Amino acid sequence: MIPPTASVPVAVVGAGPYGLALMAHLQAAGVPARVFGVPMGSWRTRMPTGMFLKSTPRASSIADPDGRFGLNDFRAAEGLPRVGDRYVIPIDEFVRYGEWFQHRCVPEVERAAVLRIRSAPQEFSVLLDTGEEFAARAVVMANGFPSFARVPVELQSLVDAGLASHTSDHADLAKFAGQRVAVIGAGQSALESATLMHEAGAEPVLVTRGERLLFGDPPDSDRPEDRPWPVRLAKPGSPLGPGWSFFAFSRATGGFRHLPDRTRAELVRTVLGPSGGWWLRDRLTGRFPVHTGHRVIAAEAVDGRARLRLSGSTPTLDADQVLAATGYQVDVDRLDALSPELRRAVTRRNGGAPRLSAGFESSVPGLYFTGLSAADSFGPLMRFVAGTGFAARRISRSIAAAQPR
Repeated sequence: MIPPTASVPVAVVGAGPYGLALMAHLQAAGVPARVFGVPMGSWRTRMPTGMFLKSTPRASSIADPDGRFGLNDFRAAEGLPRVGDRYVIPIDEFVRYGEWFQHRCVPEVERAAVLRIRSAPQEFSVLLDTGEEFAARAVVMANGFPSFARVPVELQSLVDAGLASHTSDHADLAKFAGQRVAVIGAGQSALESATLMHEAGAEPVLVTRGERLLFGDPPDSDRPEDRPWPVRLAKPGSPLGPGWSFFAFSRATGGFRHLPDRTRAELVRTVLGPSGGWWLRDRLTGRFPVHTGHRVIAAEAVDGRARLRLSGSTPTLDADQVLAATGYQVDVDRLDALSPELRRAVTRRNGGAPRLSAGFESSVPGLYFTGLSAADSFGPLMRFVAGTGFAARRISRSIAAAQPR
């Protein structure tokens, strides 16, 4: 056990899938490290009750060095049958799986919050909410998605009035029962949140810019190898789905960072863009109003309710609440744990995302980013649990190589 005031080689900030996978790989590499956060905390407290994962079981395993602690290994330990690509994973099962992974692979998670990280000569100073301050030669930001929740500026006045919020602010959508809620967006979060609210007794109204809603196709089989070989040749399988482009993003992840800034930004935005899971279509279609081809151009509070002004055939929409399912925008400036000096020192691209080396290291030596924060450098795979293996291998090798001999 590392003494509380000792200097450590690595501090990992975040105990979600990316932080846990990295810790498992650092241990295998013999690199001492401390990891901070509540295991699977954001998945438990910021994902709505009743949701299902959009990714398949094959693409939803947290990576460990020996491949012994995947989702189906967890199911076997629970006495549950093995599942394939047609199985849709409930959020509560995935959270239980993540906690099972943590107990077996990373039992030393410290449930403390990192308040401030400052640069010091040849190391970093890390301050915890327990009052402890210690030095680390490397810091890995595995803080996940909450810091990057994006609410359109047009809705900010409603946020200030308590009439609008982001989907990541709510784990219990049943509290909207009996209310009319305008849901903004066309991705899985928007479509599933509106569906869950409808099923809980709310009156959702979906507002999307696209002319129609998109849904994925159900998998052809439970196992990719069961697909006929001509189909596999035309559309090879990958963690992101079948198709040569998805195959490339999954297998040539390291090359993504060499693309031009504008190309990377466009690919991260559009690959696996706004759409719903195949299993959601029947639960949604015809159940509540959907305004396609509409964009929010202004918003105001009127008599304690939200009024949206829209471009489209419906010029105004009144609601009791507005739910912004408008995704996430990576911006280093939103990471309050990093000191202002550190944030300014990080080279950024495409709206504030850190520009990373092949080993996920930023322009500040010893400061690494993983998960969603790394998507601008390594592509759409970093938006999913399937990217934990690539990231953990690259970062652990880079850190191990930098350790004093």
